[in-house]
Amino acid sequence: MIALIDYRAGNLTSVKKALAAIGAEVFVPERPSEVAQAAGVIVPGVGHFGATRALDREWVDAILERVGQLRPLLGICLGMQWLFESSDEAPGLPGLGLLSGTCIRLGSGRGSDTGSDTGQVLTKIPHVGWNDLHFLREASITAGVPDGAQVYFTHSYVAPLTADAVATTDHGETFAAIVERAHVAGVQFHPEKSGDVGLRILRNFVELAG
Repeated sequence: MIALIDYRAGNLTSVKKALAAIGAEVFVPERPSEVAQAAGVIVPGVGHFGATRALDREWVDAILERVGQLRPLLGICLGMQWLFESSDEAPGLPGLGLLSGTCIRLGSGRGSDTGSDTGQVLTKIPHVGWNDLHFLREASITAGVPDGAQVYFTHSYVAPLTADAVATTDHGETFAAIVERAHVAGVQFHPEKSGDVGLRILRNFVELAG
């Protein structure tokens, strides 16, 4: 069973439908203690980083305990950003802290610049639409996904480019589109809205969960 964490910051219905399409069993825990039943945990999310405040200490401890028991964790969009230490979108609010770094606003000029020679990044915010994935390395979450595959994004903030990055995307600047460290992974895009490529990534996660 895959636990889908509901903290009122995402369209759980579309994620549930995508998981059902690949034959996964899903439940939405009503209390932190129920996370202990999960073979894997997915944290989705759309919107402001401040919404993660709803994941209080009990939820954090329950998720970390399951991760410590080597069960896979996947963060989607805002859920991926929450895997990091913090975000400029909500200063002072900590993330889960499993991955190092702070998430930043697209177009801030603090990422990898793909704009003009002056260093000015011309970026339409929010970033909404289909973009290519550019792979940096192999990872369990992306098995069977080809370089250049297109996925659907809708976001204004991005995770930092670190050694945990598996794939990048360019939108005014280069940012991490997929991250993975051991059995913790995140995708900045929405796999539930990304056709066969997104379903392949979700299927990989479910397979990792056994």
